[in-house]
Amino acid sequence: MCIVNRGHDIEKAVLFKEKCFRDIVLAIHIVDTTRYQKKSNLHCNMATGGGAAQNLEGQASNYAHSGVGRNAAALPNGAAAAAPISPSAVGLHREPMYNWQATKSSVKERFAFLFNNELLSDVKFVVGKGRQAQRIPAHKFVLAAGSAVFDAMFNGGMATTSAEIELPDVEPAAFLALLRFLYSDEVHIGPETVMTTLYTAKKYAVPALEAHCVEFLTKHLRADNAFMLLTQARLFDEPQLASLCLDTIDKSTADAINAEGFTDIDLDTLCAVLERDTLGIRESRLFGAVVRWADAECYRQQLPLTSENKQKVLGKALTLIRFPLMTVEEFAAGPAQSGILFDREVVNMFLHFTVNPKPRVDYIDRPRCCLRGKECSINRFQQVESRWGYSGTSDRIRFNVNRRISIVGLGLYGSIHGPTDYQVNIQIIESDKGLTLGQNDTGFSCDGTASTFRVMFKEPIEIIANVSYTACATLKGPDSHYGTKGLKKVSHESATGTKTTFFFFSSPGNNNGTSVEDGQIPEIIFYS
Repeated sequence: MCIVNRGHDIEKAVLFKEKCFRDIVLAIHIVDTTRYQKKSNLHCNMATGGGAAQNLEGQASNYAHSGVGRNAAALPNGAAAAAPISPSAVGLHREPMYNWQATKSSVKERFAFLFNNELLSDVKFVVGKGRQAQRIPAHKFVLAAGSAVFDAMFNGGMATTSAEIELPDVEPAAFLALLRFLYSDEVHIGPETVMTTLYTAKKYAVPALEAHCVEFLTKHLRADNAFMLLTQARLFDEPQLASLCLDTIDKSTADAINAEGFTDIDLDTLCAVLERDTLGIRESRLFGAVVRWADAECYRQQLPLTSENKQKVLGKALTLIRFPLMTVEEFAAGPAQSGILFDREVVNMFLHFTVNPKPRVDYIDRPRCCLRGKECSINRFQQVESRWGYSGTSDRIRFNVNRRISIVGLGLYGSIHGPTDYQVNIQIIESDKGLTLGQNDTGFSCDGTASTFRVMFKEPIEIIANVSYTACATLKGPDSHYGTKGLKKVSHESATGTKTTFFFFSSPGNNNGTSVEDGQIPEIIFYS
């Protein structure tokens, strides 16, 4: 019986020993947490915690030096004195920094909490230059998970071992916007930071943030900032944004060239604009704007404002001015007196204006298509369905219009399978003659919705009243939406009361199923 009791006492002692060990671990963990909070000074009031920590350290020491192991047989009788220590019992006040994870219900919330936070940080960035520099904490795992550049920086063959990394070429606000996106998917950009954020997103290969920046710029694109954004779009290789800027410049050329940003563009951007056939401005006014740009460029290069220096800085741009499109009066009042052209060139231009046959000149005489008014569109379907397939056959629809217009593009349906890219050839054909008036081999991206997506011609196509034409689209891509309940007659009334009426007819032959009633080519985009 004595042996049994002694065995029972030993078992109780072992269990008590294990219990004491767990209490020691808990006490040390709380002490370490308290120390960490004091060191980091992050959101934790240690007014009462310091004493608690000291008390816990003392109790932990008492546990460590207790009779566990030495007086195991006697421990059961003193078990009450060695009960587990709770934080409340020793007066420890837990701030949210300890066990902060319990207050966050999702991965996004937990990582957002760590954004720009010293807690668990294992790398620091010194971002910016001089007094503007900021020291920003971060976490290598989060950064490497969101950026291949950071992944290579921390884990690649030439990974840095430095705990502090200097980034003098990055703006602090832009870097914080990048980190916020990597930690939480939140986008914080504004007019003052969008360009530097775009640069930073490209530098660290975060295309999703790039797309948000481009979307922001697109929404805020206006005639008075089109040239500034065009320069940035070309610098950052954003062709979609550059194309939208050029479209805005085409539609509001006079406002765009009068904006302050025009004289700040580089020579390549200036040439890209002057090459366009779709600028909506008289050539004499365009020449005046180019001279203003030359003045600004001479100032930037610290050159005297002489005719020779203006000619020098303009270079190729001067050959892109279409002097033959001016009247002789416009040429005489402007370019002929500017000193920018050589005397021989001035004489040749006057001969071009006044004699027949006209002598050859070294300047483009192709007219720029100056579309006036507002862009309009009509949609011939009342309902959208799915699915419409493609096998290389063109979708076609015939139409005529009651008045003269210029067609600039077609609206087409996109994929039923989500975001997709299509290859497409669009054409406008004069039906009776079989003459192709305009076409474009291009592509377009759709988002999977039943919306129409714009596909534009390279140049506006003039449509004569009451003449039969055929709109044609040959798509290469997955099944798409299509229109039903088609209308034979669709009218558009402008703000001034002018009515443009389209009449639709099914085109003979194989049209991939498109007809007046249903099919593709729901929209015609035009200027009247």
